[in-house]
Amino acid sequence: MEKRWLDDHLRGDQTDLLDTLQRASFQYFLDHTNSENGLVADSTWKDSPCSIAAVGFALACYPVAAERGWISRTEALERTLVTLRFFMNSAQGPEANQTGYQGFFYHFLNMRNGQRVWECELSTIDTTILLAGILTGAQYFNQNNAGETEVNRLAEQLNQRVDWNWARNHEWTVTHGWKPETGFLPYRWAGYDEAMLLYIFGLGSLTSPLPKESYRAYTANFQWKSLYGYTFLYAGPLFIHHFPQVWVDLRGVQDAITQPAGIDYFENTRRAIYAHQQYAIDNPRQFTGYNEFGWGITASEGPAKDAPQTIGDRIFYNYLARGIPEPDDGTLSPWTVITSLPFTPEIALPSIAYYQKTYPQLIGPYGMMCSMNPSFPGSASGQPGWFSGNYYGLNEGPVVLMIENYRTGFIWNLMRANPAVQRGLRRAGFAGGWLGKESQE
Repeated sequence: MEKRWLDDHLRGDQTDLLDTLQRASFQYFLDHTNSENGLVADSTWKDSPCSIAAVGFALACYPVAAERGWISRTEALERTLVTLRFFMNSAQGPEANQTGYQGFFYHFLNMRNGQRVWECELSTIDTTILLAGILTGAQYFNQNNAGETEVNRLAEQLNQRVDWNWARNHEWTVTHGWKPETGFLPYRWAGYDEAMLLYIFGLGSLTSPLPKESYRAYTANFQWKSLYGYTFLYAGPLFIHHFPQVWVDLRGVQDAITQPAGIDYFENTRRAIYAHQQYAIDNPRQFTGYNEFGWGITASEGPAKDAPQTIGDRIFYNYLARGIPEPDDGTLSPWTVITSLPFTPEIALPSIAYYQKTYPQLIGPYGMMCSMNPSFPGSASGQPGWFSGNYYGLNEGPVVLMIENYRTGFIWNLMRANPAVQRGLRRAGFAGGWLGKESQE
């Protein structure tokens, strides 16, 4: 698979490659943020609303951009203040046209006025990602001046007004969200998924801390699986393994699930990534483009326009939480290869270079587009294969932040010092590594 070219390319241009990808992904937030309120478009789709998770990623990226010299510290501070002031002063209440309620915020907001759109849910996980960005800003802006002091005051207020226990709705685990029309959603965060970050923040709250029983209930149904030569706590899509560790450094830090197995969640993620690569090498469904370098399956946009599309003996989908061994329709997401860098640089770097060289259709103004499906037989051009023409804030942010964690550990180091993260980890029973020996189990 052109291994010699890949080795030569990485030796000569690794730094330039990462510089280009990281800077291009950050440009998304400069171009798709409303400067008057800090709201960030969910995607480059026409008339896209704001995604509050994209706002959280933007807030975490501003310190990286300031340190890298892409924007000044002053501009990063101004962008952060505009955003935090908006959320602090936004309309709160049980009515349908508000921005938030009980300290949580609606998943999608109008880019101009910040009101709820699409009758979406008050989202517990997307509020968590927004909060992660807010707390990142508070850790970074620590100088004794009026602006940076205000960031910390607003971050503390926003953090403290989240009513985590309301979101439990009288059970141990946290619900996915709430709607003014119908009340709490029937789904709960239980089983290994991206909500690990939610429970860490919820347990670390000073004003409405989740009980320790909530974390035990969340982890009660974690499942170990052995797939493609690797045993790991199972989640099919790669983003589930990655997202909590965008902010929380889990190297050497163990809970009651990982400690008996002699690993941590960082190692668990390494194993999951290697399983994804081996799945692509084995390629049991014989999809085009799957190989040693062509891997990376996660929740993503796909080639079907709306409903699932059957062509021959294959079914293709639009958006789907793809994973291994299923569901898989031949759609690869190169951005999740990039966010694998801190865990498996030895296989991620060659794969990034491979995607860059082999699929120039993926490259655009904000780096690599979100996904592709070389097996899809039809396209607008009449050529085989489908390539997304879109970018998403939920992809661009992790690319910036995980490249930075790979290069410097910057976000991890900031958040290690955050008291809410430390409290949450200890109350969940984590110990070891940088966190120390004592948990609060």
